[in-house]
Amino acid sequence: MRTALWPRRSWGRSMRYFRKRVMRLSATPHAIAAGVAAGVFASFTPFIGLHFILSFVVAFVIAGNFIAAALGTAVGNPLTFPLIWAASFEVGRRVLGREMTEAASSFTESGVSAGLLADSWDKIFWPVIFPMVVGGALIGSVAGLIAYFITRYVVTAYQTARRARFQQKLEAMRAEKANIRQES
Repeated sequence: MRTALWPRRSWGRSMRYFRKRVMRLSATPHAIAAGVAAGVFASFTPFIGLHFILSFVVAFVIAGNFIAAALGTAVGNPLTFPLIWAASFEVGRRVLGREMTEAASSFTESGVSAGLLADSWDKIFWPVIFPMVVGGALIGSVAGLIAYFITRYVVTAYQTARRARFQQKLEAMRAEKANIRQES
């Protein structure tokens, strides 16, 4: 359980691991980048527990890699969720033109008690969740686009360098094989 919340070694090492996992996927740079973008986008939604499913749906729609989408959801973690949620709520609140008092009033003792008694969860959580969904979609779209272009550039460079290394090894093996034939 501890390693699910806090990496055993360090956050830097975990990030290097995820980067290598993404770069080594066998797919096109677009598919990998689209998958990562889908995962990043899903991380900005307030639907904890559904990020994988949402990232897979988005990855399917934009022809992204599912494994890359799952890895992209790592953007949302215990360290980043408070920042993501605060930013999503604030952006959504401003876009919708709502006052903070409207959302805060649903969480007062009387508001929660009345909502629980009336079985109207929409009056308790909707003033908070709806702005988070709107703000999360906007911020997640921007973050997803940024992640797409960065990931596509890095994966393209990595795959090009990897192909060049394999080509050099192949040529070296062919040259060695030709030398052995000439000596025989």
